[in-house]
Amino acid sequence: MIGVIANPAERSVVCEFFELFKTPWEFFRSDRQYDVLLLTTGDIIDRGVAKLVLVYSGQSTPFDAGHEIRIAAQRKSTTVLAHKGIQIPIYGDSITFQEGQSEILVDEGSRLPAIHLRRDHGIVLGRIGYGLFDEIAVLLTDGQPIANASVPTLDLHIALLRDLIVESGVPLVEIPPVPDGHRFIACLTHDVDHPSIRAHKCDHTMFGFLYRAIFGSMVDVLHGRSTMRKLRTNWQAALKLLLVHLGLAKDYWRTFNQYLKIENGLPSSFFVIPFKNYPGRTTQGLAPSHRASRYGALDIADDLRMLISSGNEIAAHGIDAWLDSSSGQKELKEIRQVTGAQEIGIRMHWLYFNQQSPSTLEKAGFNYDSTVGYNQAVGYRAGTSQVYKPLDTSNLLELPLHIMDTSLLYPGRMNLTVAEAKERVGVIIDNAVQSGGAVTVNWHDRSIAPERLWGDFYVDLVEELKNRGAWFSTASQAVAWFRKRRAAVFENVSWESDGLHVKTSVDMAENLPGLRLRIYNAPEPHQIKAHVHDLCLKESMDVFAALSTANGVTESSPSQLLS
Repeated sequence: MIGVIANPAERSVVCEFFELFKTPWEFFRSDRQYDVLLLTTGDIIDRGVAKLVLVYSGQSTPFDAGHEIRIAAQRKSTTVLAHKGIQIPIYGDSITFQEGQSEILVDEGSRLPAIHLRRDHGIVLGRIGYGLFDEIAVLLTDGQPIANASVPTLDLHIALLRDLIVESGVPLVEIPPVPDGHRFIACLTHDVDHPSIRAHKCDHTMFGFLYRAIFGSMVDVLHGRSTMRKLRTNWQAALKLLLVHLGLAKDYWRTFNQYLKIENGLPSSFFVIPFKNYPGRTTQGLAPSHRASRYGALDIADDLRMLISSGNEIAAHGIDAWLDSSSGQKELKEIRQVTGAQEIGIRMHWLYFNQQSPSTLEKAGFNYDSTVGYNQAVGYRAGTSQVYKPLDTSNLLELPLHIMDTSLLYPGRMNLTVAEAKERVGVIIDNAVQSGGAVTVNWHDRSIAPERLWGDFYVDLVEELKNRGAWFSTASQAVAWFRKRRAAVFENVSWESDGLHVKTSVDMAENLPGLRLRIYNAPEPHQIKAHVHDLCLKESMDVFAALSTANGVTESSPSQLLS
């Protein structure tokens, strides 16, 4: 059990952090003994309240003076720390120490240790030179700058804390963000911006298409970024455009059936614009006119019902919902009218968003949001692969967006080659295999059609996600699985002389994978890694796991076998 002493203003951040690091914890009680005591106030504490005491702060504290910990320097700007060679950006205050363990955590600029560890009368004391919950608050509200988009910073904070606990000799139990039977979650999503080129006559979109199909494709071939086959396909599409408008040729931007064929039974989510010919607003007034779509949800109702019957989800691609809850209610009503579903998720068109958006969307009645991502990059705007609850909401959850086609491949954005884009995406998938969570992909409806022709990349991406052990879900299913994990309760966890007793309570949910109970047995002398064992946690259970210093967990109750 972890006991937490934090400033009152940090309480909501603490609670959310321990939904993401799902391990037994509570706010400190003076009548309890703890395995770990985590402080951010830097108070001097009584001896004997915990086996491991960890103090996080980016400023000098009474704890430092009381334990004669000498501070080397303080930073009040962004810095980078490294844990086991992995970089962790720090956005608030941070300090380094004159003596410490630079092999565990080091300031990359000064090469000074950012952690001080010592044993004191059988207790391990750890002083970490930044404010943990200050950092989590920044990530879940402001998010990361594009320069650090590739870093799952929040997940790395969890990994560091986990390592400090286990490697200090304290066993640990958690429910990781990993669906049982799989390595991670894959959410295939599609923003439906242009479901018909026939709807675009002599407008910004049509002329942009012609320019990129005729000239942009030729430039890409000359620079080795595309193939002659794609050039011919795009020129043929440009030549057929008049026939498409006359109804004499197929509308090649109607791609719903192509997506069904590519995904071949895998569920995905389509984010659909509620109303046509309205660009929406910004905080300064009307949005650019070309943000307006030439269709509304009712215009493609038959297509949407076909997608639903094939096991897919229809969600809202919001216009003004991020800014105004009454507008959000109208947009929600329109999507409900088409789909018949009551619980509707949303992703804002053009990823419009601000710090007040989560509470605004919740007030409008949306079940989840999936807007938090980058237009100009791929990666982790909130620093995590996990679904999380924004700090000012009660029920609405955020499914972060990690990979978007236009961010990767579009001119004026990252504009990567196919090889470069696959490398960037591969890092995100590697992180998911390592830490769990979800990989949320946004492949726009027209991106497999001329002039983009990014279908081959998408096919390879889906295949790679399959090969790496993903559970494929709609966005709403992924959110539902994380709700199930959040609802799990540790009713009792007690470490006894010969084993671990765990009693948990889990709400069952149909058609969702189970949870895992993960046990970390502290490493033996001269070993680097702890023993890690998983139990399948499909229902409430009361389990005893015997401990062996040679092999970690060796036995469990007959109904639960260790993998």
